[in-house]
Amino acid sequence: MIDALTRAFSSPLPGLGLVLAAACGSSLAAEGGGSAYPSGVETWLAGAVPPPGHYLLMYGNSYRADTLRDGRGDSVPVRFRLGVDGVTPRYVWSTPMALGGGNLVLQALLPLLHIKAEVAGASQSTSGPGDLALGAAVAWHHSPVLHSVAGANIILPTGSYDAADLVNLGRHYTTLQPTYAVSRVDAAGLNADLKLTLNLNGRNSDTRYRTGTELFADYALGWGVGGGWVLGMGGHVRTQLQDDRQDGVSVDDSRTRSWSIGPSVKYETKQGWFIAARWQQDQGVRNGPQGHTLWIKTVLPL
Repeated sequence: MIDALTRAFSSPLPGLGLVLAAACGSSLAAEGGGSAYPSGVETWLAGAVPPPGHYLLMYGNSYRADTLRDGRGDSVPVRFRLGVDGVTPRYVWSTPMALGGGNLVLQALLPLLHIKAEVAGASQSTSGPGDLALGAAVAWHHSPVLHSVAGANIILPTGSYDAADLVNLGRHYTTLQPTYAVSRVDAAGLNADLKLTLNLNGRNSDTRYRTGTELFADYALGWGVGGGWVLGMGGHVRTQLQDDRQDGVSVDDSRTRSWSIGPSVKYETKQGWFIAARWQQDQGVRNGPQGHTLWIKTVLPL
């Protein structure tokens, strides 16, 4: 029942730079087509923050990709395999403090990841914590079925990073993430969710590379069929609004984009906890990996 902001996993590709640069010579190499925001992480109840109290959300993720796409959407002719598995605990405090007609919400989350990649004959795997996210937001309840939340996260470069490695747990730069989410929740009717996230990325001090500003939209649409069940579909839309920059100079053909769609299901109990699952397939990928993801999300009152 929570979206106090966002971020459940660090990017699935925070560090394919040197190998991709040699393999395809494109700006896809420098940041690996990844992002500080995990596309499609949010689903049902994205904008519905629960009443004041302490809550624990758990996100599970399994991502697999075997294709790299360039700026035209063509497959890059290199052998490529990527697997990311993770669990992210997310602590949320929905405070009783009134603010702007709603209530203040605070959160912290830290992804725990296992990443394995093979690119152009080189391979590497790594496991551990990713980048820490801290955030604050204001939640509103406009009616029994309509809810929204707005706020911002800061993603701190706490995950391990080495520019010479094939894969990394962190991105080695700070990202500010303004977010807004809205949810329509009906146990026996239309359920619809939309969350918008803007990534304002800092510069990687090791590579002197800055990923351009990115916009993400996570969505879900379905119908409450009774007994706590909602059935439908969901996914994401991602677009990059600015070119990347290397040493302050704009990098041509560096913008990433993608979208996804897939089946989604939610089960919620009368006691206030729920579990949601979604499978999504990447489509329309530019300058990044193309694969599929299984997401699982649950929330428990503490």
